[in-house]
Amino acid sequence: MRKQIIPQSSQESSNPEPNWFDLGPLAQVEVTSEEAANPIESALIPGTGVGWRAADSGEQAIHLLFDEPQRIRRIHLLFDELMGGARTQEFVLSWSPGGEQSYREIVRQQYNFNPAGGVTSEVEDYVVDLDNVAALELVIIPDISGGHACASLVQLRLA
Repeated sequence: MRKQIIPQSSQESSNPEPNWFDLGPLAQVEVTSEEAANPIESALIPGTGVGWRAADSGEQAIHLLFDEPQRIRRIHLLFDELMGGARTQEFVLSWSPGGEQSYREIVRQQYNFNPAGGVTSEVEDYVVDLDNVAALELVIIPDISGGHACASLVQLRLA
């Protein structure tokens, strides 16, 4: 009998890390508010900080306006909240095709933060098939009950 030991396939090898966009040369970013110590670049460019945080409470928006329309296949979001109390946060992720002014909703998601209970982060990873993307919009409502929480985003990556 012939025998050969073969390595087990890992999930990482079946789902290789995508080629994440370098957003700096591809897009302009608009943001409704930001703390000076936590600018939006630190959520969009890996290795530049601990993420973005709004300077004001309430609903916030982040717009990525692409210089040239893009094809997007994956969207990765990481939210982390170590400060504040328990709350329910909502975000809406939308896109606008080239040549259009309106946005089309990709996903609307609510989740709970409860730092006292150890629930301090939320990771969302979406496989999408979006062609001719001129703009991407992320609207964050940090506390749907109307509290005074500030929106934050650790990471937004696109492939």
